[in-house]
Amino acid sequence: MILGAEIGNDVACLTDGRFSGGTHGFCLSHVVPKVVKGGPIGLLKDGDVITIDAEANTLEVALTEEELKTRRIGWKSPPEQVTSGTLYKYQQLVSDASHGAVTGLLDIKDLSLCGKAQ
Repeated sequence: MILGAEIGNDVACLTDGRFSGGTHGFCLSHVVPKVVKGGPIGLLKDGDVITIDAEANTLEVALTEEELKTRRIGWKSPPEQVTSGTLYKYQQLVSDASHGAVTGLLDIKDLSLCGKAQ
């Protein structure tokens, strides 16, 4: 879509998924943990301006703390699609892709942070 609209040099692709071999331009992926956990990226709306600094490894939104606080009040975490079993446990314990998507970084007691220790 970005290339088709001829804005590939001006717009980054930001996704919660993986990229195919046909992806071109400046792209960021695997942003789901920040969204699901109520991070600023999950509070974005159409038209918000974000700044991506690849060298500093930062992504910032041009919103005041007051606006973020207002948006956070009305924000709700999306419902979990998996609520039990092995996949649920993996989902609770796995680190994000930038840390290797491994399960050894969290202690099992950290499940209590999710409100669903089992």
